[in-house]
Amino acid sequence: MAQGLLGYAYTCPDMIGGGEYTNFTSARLDSELFVRYAKCSALFPMMQFSAAPWRVLDDEHLRYCVEAAKLHAQFGSEILDLAKHSAITGEPILRHMAYEFPEEGMETIQDQFMLGSSLLVAPVVVKGMRTRIVMFPFGTWIGDDGSIVKGPVNLQIEVPLGRLPWYRKR
Repeated sequence: MAQGLLGYAYTCPDMIGGGEYTNFTSARLDSELFVRYAKCSALFPMMQFSAAPWRVLDDEHLRYCVEAAKLHAQFGSEILDLAKHSAITGEPILRHMAYEFPEEGMETIQDQFMLGSSLLVAPVVVKGMRTRIVMFPFGTWIGDDGSIVKGPVNLQIEVPLGRLPWYRKR
């Protein structure tokens, strides 16, 4: 997100799964981290895998990574529109919460972000975590799970391994 603020809107995250070859030749590969990174990257402008998930993950963890790739494809045209907008305006594609909501005290939020101006993304970034607090700015938000949240509010939500929570501002 910092790179976007510096004018580099088309950045790509590091490779999902890590980039060190030995991660894939030993028992050190963390399947949960692999899945959570894939889920988070699903709503980044780009996503790339360091190794084919079907080669290094069991069926359950592979299924979650396939879901992440499908989610990325589902949002493809929206992400492309944001990239075109960025080329014209210089605005970042991924945005800090405070960028979109400067008067709502969101400067310290480091574990959720906006994709453009209407999609709030709240990934899990702590190993083993299955719930998290989401800070919602003012407005009405429709969740990936069909929930409707009226902000401003801090809300604890369930985040099983296969879920990437996202909310669209209505």
